[in-house]
Amino acid sequence: MSTTNTSGRRKTAVARIYLTAGDGNITVNGKDYKEYFPTLPLQYIVTQSTEVAGAAGNFDVKVNVHGGGVKGQAEAVRLAIAKALVELDPEVKPALRAKGLMTRDDRMVERKKPGRRKARRRFQFSKR
Repeated sequence: MSTTNTSGRRKTAVARIYLTAGDGNITVNGKDYKEYFPTLPLQYIVTQSTEVAGAAGNFDVKVNVHGGGVKGQAEAVRLAIAKALVELDPEVKPALRAKGLMTRDDRMVERKKPGRRKARRRFQFSKR
């Protein structure tokens, strides 16, 4: 039986997935993914990897995700699923890479510096 576990990250969201052969059920934190990610664009992001790889409906995915917001979590899940599919079948990697699904998006929020109002924004200058 083909099974694999991988993790994906985006911003501060971390997703751990367990991919097993099945009939396409995706469970996120104990809920169906359509209930956890209520909007269609987020649902599309979650299922994008399986559709590009041509494996939609062939695997059950159990996801534990925490941190970040819903969009970051959805993109973390997408990366984890893509990595798991490549682990099972390396021939799908070029198709996933062409769509940009194998690349970890490492953009993070810049930290706030001392003496500044935000990360880069300065306090208003007053001449007198």
